[in-house]
Amino acid sequence: MKRNATAVWNGTIKEGKGHISTDSKVLDQTQYSFNSRFAEGIGTNPEELMAAAHAGCFTMKLSLDLTEAGFNPTSLETKATVSLDNGAITSSHLVLKADIPGISNDQFQEIAAGSKANCPVSKAYNVDITLEASLG
Repeated sequence: MKRNATAVWNGTIKEGKGHISTDSKVLDQTQYSFNSRFAEGIGTNPEELMAAAHAGCFTMKLSLDLTEAGFNPTSLETKATVSLDNGAITSSHLVLKADIPGISNDQFQEIAAGSKANCPVSKAYNVDITLEASLG
């Protein structure tokens, strides 16, 4: 399986702007700029897209792992925060809130840790990955 995205940039780093599109059109000339990356400008940025990919991948992997362990998750909600420090992407922090009937906290923590380590996006990122998981 292969997926595609295209980025176009016009102009200098600070005054220029760009857009990102995906074959699925989920992103369709979605704006990004210096301000959307390093300030509070309108648009997306690579770190936000990395966070979305990590949250989505981890949550799906956790659902698979829970199902294979005999649990039926009612709800899994993951927020990923990707940090850019001194010009380098340094970490991805996952915060998970889950509703899973019949699971103990120890079982939950063990399965969630395995999912964090083994989701394809976690394996692709060469950064510190942390997880804060809670049942609710």
